[in-house]
Amino acid sequence: MRERMQRFMMGRYGNDKMNQVLSVVSMVLVLAGIFLRVNILYTLGLVLLVYVYFRTFSKNIPKRYAENQAFLQQYYRLTGWFVGKKRSLERNKGYRIYKCPGCSQKVRVPKGKGKISIHCPKCGNDFIKRS
Repeated sequence: MRERMQRFMMGRYGNDKMNQVLSVVSMVLVLAGIFLRVNILYTLGLVLLVYVYFRTFSKNIPKRYAENQAFLQQYYRLTGWFVGKKRSLERNKGYRIYKCPGCSQKVRVPKGKGKISIHCPKCGNDFIKRS
């Protein structure tokens, strides 16, 4: 059976990130349509699922590849922003961030040092803050 499936899928596009995301979205819409009893959500979920299968079994590989590349640009732009925020929070865990009153440059100082004098590296302004 596995060999028959492999032969059937030969020359077809298969699965990619866009199909994975569309599958999850379609399942969420179908379940929301069932539980909320909103037929439009259910129908939209089924239409998306049909589109996922169309893309999977398509023999027009360059077209599907171009669609996936355009999707990935938007997908990574959105997820990259969240990943950047998460990394920033992890990186600055033991630090406080202050803005220089003179030039609004962000200055990072270690937490728990009490009242300290902070020297701005950009404009040379000194200001006192509690860390």
